[in-house]
Amino acid sequence: MLTPLTVVVAVAAVSQAAWCGYAAFRDQPVKDWHYAGMAVVLLLTLAQFVVGLVALGGGERPAGDGTAVFVSYLVMVVLCLPVVAIVSLGERSRWGSATVAAGALVLAVLELRLADVWAGGVGGG
Repeated sequence: MLTPLTVVVAVAAVSQAAWCGYAAFRDQPVKDWHYAGMAVVLLLTLAQFVVGLVALGGGERPAGDGTAVFVSYLVMVVLCLPVVAIVSLGERSRWGSATVAAGALVLAVLELRLADVWAGGVGGG
């Protein structure tokens, strides 16, 4: 798996969390530019999804027997921000921003876990 891409996605997710967390702190709803930032992070996760599937298709495997877990994490990484974006559309208050911030933090944790599963960490093999 491509470690630099995983790091970039995690850093982008934490940045998105900080940005939307600051908006929530200032009692602001999610704005259009927040959605644009989520779109950038989503594109990064889609690139990671493709890289992960190509690696699996090329015969590379996570350490141990973690292939199913790895694919599950790949799918969850891609779905994380779109789900919280939809929720934030329904909650046009500071809590929408807080929801996106929390979802972006979850995405960063999923990235760490994805790398851990690939390396054969606990629960990945």
